[in-house]
Amino acid sequence: MELGSILEFLDNKTILVTGATGFLAKIFVEKILRVQPNVKKLYLLVRATDAKSALQRFNTEAVAKDLFKILKEKYGTNLQSFLSEKVTPVAGDITYENLGVNDSDLIQEMWRNVDVVVNVAATTNFDERYDTALALNTFGAKNVFNFAAKCAKIKLLLHVSTAYVSGETPGLILETPYRLGEALNGATGLDINTEKKIIEEKLKELSYDETATNKSITLAMKDLGIERANKYGWPNTYVFTKALGEMLLGSMKGNMPLVILRPTIITSTYKEPFSGWIEGIRTIDSLAVGYGKGRLACFLGDPESTIDVIPADMVVNAMIATMVAHASQPCEIIYHVGSSVSNPLKYKEIQQSGYNYFSRNPWVNKNGKPVIVGEIKVLSSMDSFHRYFFVHYLLPLQGLRFVSSALCQALNGTCTDLKRKINFVLRVVELYKPYLFSKSFYDDMNTEKLRQLVRKNEVEGNMFYFDPKTLKWDHYLEQIHLPGAVKHVFK
Repeated sequence: MELGSILEFLDNKTILVTGATGFLAKIFVEKILRVQPNVKKLYLLVRATDAKSALQRFNTEAVAKDLFKILKEKYGTNLQSFLSEKVTPVAGDITYENLGVNDSDLIQEMWRNVDVVVNVAATTNFDERYDTALALNTFGAKNVFNFAAKCAKIKLLLHVSTAYVSGETPGLILETPYRLGEALNGATGLDINTEKKIIEEKLKELSYDETATNKSITLAMKDLGIERANKYGWPNTYVFTKALGEMLLGSMKGNMPLVILRPTIITSTYKEPFSGWIEGIRTIDSLAVGYGKGRLACFLGDPESTIDVIPADMVVNAMIATMVAHASQPCEIIYHVGSSVSNPLKYKEIQQSGYNYFSRNPWVNKNGKPVIVGEIKVLSSMDSFHRYFFVHYLLPLQGLRFVSSALCQALNGTCTDLKRKINFVLRVVELYKPYLFSKSFYDDMNTEKLRQLVRKNEVEGNMFYFDPKTLKWDHYLEQIHLPGAVKHVFK
């Protein structure tokens, strides 16, 4: 593997990015525009009805964000002129053929000019409807491949997956592909087209049920996804459908240069375009929000478990480096981008940093009072969680059944709400359990080789950094990530 200049590679290149208004894709787009303004064109696929709506979404969901403030400072009033020259938002949807692009002239233009396709579009919801997840994460990947294969100048398809396609497999997870029909638990019969038929049959069955509501249909499709994922050894619909997407790409690739990038839990930016930018509540931040606002009575998780997190700008830099390293090389290569092998972070360190940060910087509630946090109770096993939950939630609920009938009637709404909340909590815990008690470590040998190549050019090594060994976790969490989450995520 050789690596020329990254900046020279990006010069005059045309790149198609799917999922362009998503968290990671926006950071990728901003980085390209900031470090290589001579990029020829970025086609950004956006879910929208037409070109005008696509442009509006890009402007409101990307350019208007703090993320673009460095570019705003650099170009000032000329920013829109620069963007209109370099960026073409495209209305489309990867669940359709030709990515749902209706403008035939624009399709032909992209097929003539695109050098690299970067597929970031996905649903990352662990508890997504099965039909939605399979359409986006599995068959969407197939549609992106078919579009890339029609690009006359195609040099690489970069597909962003997730390290958690390995499910709950313990030990060292290698950077190796999954093949069609290969179940994690050894079960036979895994077939992607069969999964599609099962979905169609379930939807047909639900359509005949006159008592079915949109809510009940959605829940049924969510349950179906978890059931099918569990049948073949995956813990949730998200990672199952992402694994199926990888399998499809591997079976189709032929001579297409293909890179599959598997990040772990993506957190706020470490350095660029500035420290601490984040959008939306990421996996570990749901805990931070609850704890900082005083709404979390306990933490669930093994304090000694390794939680594999990686800052978003490091993921983006790795994405760009892989494009340069493998362009025009018929290959299929996997990259894990994470920290569990190079610089492991333990769950107890996250807990301690949360306590340190919120003790010094308490959240001020809507009444103007600072929320005082304390050392939190840690439930280090599912058994201890179930005991705690039984004592603090189920027993009080059981007690409500013995109050007088009149009072029970008055409290009926409260009882129903409480039951709903309990069911929700139990479902969320089951979904997140694999990551709170993880015994997996993600080998990053391929990624380390790439890091060494990037470092050979000192200037570009500093510009396209993605070495987690440079992170001091307490500093990153307490000085960068948590302040960023409070600023950009807490409401």
